[in-house]
Amino acid sequence: MSDKFFFKGRQDARVNHVQSGYQTKANQKAGSKKFPLSLVVTSEERKQEIEAQLAEAKLYGQVSVDTRDGAEESIAALTVLLAKSDTVKVEKVPARNEPCVCGSGKKYKKCCG
Repeated sequence: MSDKFFFKGRQDARVNHVQSGYQTKANQKAGSKKFPLSLVVTSEERKQEIEAQLAEAKLYGQVSVDTRDGAEESIAALTVLLAKSDTVKVEKVPARNEPCVCGSGKKYKKCCG
């Protein structure tokens, strides 16, 4: 049966906003001073290389050395941040009646448009 015929108490309209599972701290920028990267390397030489990369990219991180047998590097967070590409800026396409960019001398609409 329908709920509109039987009163079950106040229906709270705010229930949709109480759901969990949302990212509550969306402004956590990895590699910032407040949220430094946690990196693990296997030698002191590699630690100096990684610290140089952090300084060049103006990022913050805590680099620790793990010299145990079978230890693996954990620098995936750094490689992701370094591999991000910049925003691609595309030149504006000429208007229909402007000369074509290919240099033919024709209008864009008659040549490449």
